[in-house]
Amino acid sequence: MFITLLAVTFLISLGVSALVVYVFKKPIDSILKRILQDEISYAWAKYLYFAIFVVGVSTGVRVWELEKYVTQRMPGDIPVPDLNRDRWVLEVYRTIIESLQGLAWVLLVFFILALIAFIIVRISEMIGQGSKGQTAAVVEDSQPADDPA
Repeated sequence: MFITLLAVTFLISLGVSALVVYVFKKPIDSILKRILQDEISYAWAKYLYFAIFVVGVSTGVRVWELEKYVTQRMPGDIPVPDLNRDRWVLEVYRTIIESLQGLAWVLLVFFILALIAFIIVRISEMIGQGSKGQTAAVVEDSQPADDPA
């Protein structure tokens, strides 16, 4: 029964992670292409999807919580709860919530770092456009004016 619970929580957390990747794939790709502006954005996106799956599964499958069903108890300890229908529903609910919570943190960190990187990119673009504008103005001023006199 424990092995089945472990497999079910693994599959549920994997499914939740896949759903999150599906929902956020387009925004993640767009953000990375805008910030990196290179083919390496594809590799970074792949790594982020991998990280999403790892965090989703590791936070969804709470092995330390599931150990209570297989560890030997000392006399006088709290008895091991039975894996009845109510316990299964509770474990499935915990798996979904914990997976989503871990994934929310990963995506929050990613989007905060992406926002900072986007601001840096915009500032560098503005500085680059400002220096191009000044260069164009200097070139126009240095050219001899057509003097009809």
